[in-house]
Amino acid sequence: MVVLAVLEHDDGAIGDVARQVLAFGAAYAHAAELPLHAVVAGPGGENAAEQTGAFGVARLHVADHEGLGSYAPQAIARSVAELIGQIAPAAVIGAGTERGNEVLAHVAAICELPLAANCIAAAPGETAQLTRIRWGGSLLEEAQMHSAIKLLTLAPHSFEVRTAAAATQPAVARFTPVLSDADLAVRVVERVKTVTGDSISLASAKVVVSGGRGTGSAEGFAPIEELAGLLGAAVGCSRAVTIAGWRPHTDQVGQTGTKIAPEIYIACGISGATQHMAGCKGAKRILAVNTDPEVLANAEFDYAVIGDLHQVLPAISAELRKAGVK
Repeated sequence: MVVLAVLEHDDGAIGDVARQVLAFGAAYAHAAELPLHAVVAGPGGENAAEQTGAFGVARLHVADHEGLGSYAPQAIARSVAELIGQIAPAAVIGAGTERGNEVLAHVAAICELPLAANCIAAAPGETAQLTRIRWGGSLLEEAQMHSAIKLLTLAPHSFEVRTAAAATQPAVARFTPVLSDADLAVRVVERVKTVTGDSISLASAKVVVSGGRGTGSAEGFAPIEELAGLLGAAVGCSRAVTIAGWRPHTDQVGQTGTKIAPEIYIACGISGATQHMAGCKGAKRILAVNTDPEVLANAEFDYAVIGDLHQVLPAISAELRKAGVK
């Protein structure tokens, strides 16, 4: 038996969330005294071999099919399910991203297995002991999973990335899954880049400056964009802002937006609702700027400035310029 990590990749390049899955899977496999395998679907998957080897992966399975050239959730799930039938893993671990949860949900339906989503801890055994995030991050659930094969997804930014003490050179095993037209009925056929003037990825940014309802308008984001430019930061926003149409959904931080884990998160005019905090709880430090002292006292902020963001942020930007930041 093995532990199988299901990885998202871009032509063989794996991102931070995939590395978290590998680190989590390696720890789980070590506790279960089982080898760690990984599976990727689509073109360039074999290029992930060296990266996965850093986490002690013994074998990299590459699903190779012309229908896997773009994201197709049921087709990927069918590929994973076929591999499960071949190697009978003790556990299958994926990312708790929108795509990761979608693919593993399909796998669970195909294999008729239970799925535990958004886990932050798991102890292997005949009955697995799990801890997972529920209700938008407002509580933790201790649970048990009774299943011959455990299907889990890992909550993003909840597990420290640690590579193996000794890297391996995993064997690459290609397989061609049997896919039907129904498996390929839902797939990505085109990608359109959203141009917002911000070239820094919200998901991977080291600094994020966000605005909420307190910005007052789309134009009210001007001081946020100015500060973000000086800090080399990404610009984010709350759900209320996207509903108002001031910023695109791609800028949204939160339970139904992007989950982030920057070194510092600067939340301006944001109330700190549970759904928003679920998206930024991975931040190492959170600085809030708000005119309402009660909001600052009741939310999970590390530092707070009581004041109008339209006055506070320009003052910060001015001081940065005095210090030579351009």
